[in-house]
Amino acid sequence: MGVGLLDTSVVIELGQARAPVPLPTESMVSAVTLAELAYGIPMAPDPLESMRRAQGYARVTAWIAPVPFDAAAADKYGELVALVKQAGRSPRPRRLDLMIAATAAALGVPLYTRDRAAFGGLEPLVEVVLVTP
Repeated sequence: MGVGLLDTSVVIELGQARAPVPLPTESMVSAVTLAELAYGIPMAPDPLESMRRAQGYARVTAWIAPVPFDAAAADKYGELVALVKQAGRSPRPRRLDLMIAATAAALGVPLYTRDRAAFGGLEPLVEVVLVTP
């Protein structure tokens, strides 16, 4: 299936018994996804969940080097924000999702996600691929 950027929702599922499908043959992860995963560790409701999240974070960082959010992604981010505003929605609650999508758009690769609604309306600039468990 080629190259693709995995959204945070897909990366979280990778540690589960049933991996999501379809996945690209060459997967990439945004540094923004790593930030979301790192944020989730101290936000866990209990120590056991925090430990589980920390282990998942360690697996991801050992598995793949993250793609940085760079100047090209920043340019695409502005374009994606404009698309969201044109659709009459607020980009504010979707900032991190939009940064991940902007990274995929800057790289010219599809974005693989379990949450199509978070990326709805962005298709003019980034291909969004829905994956299921």
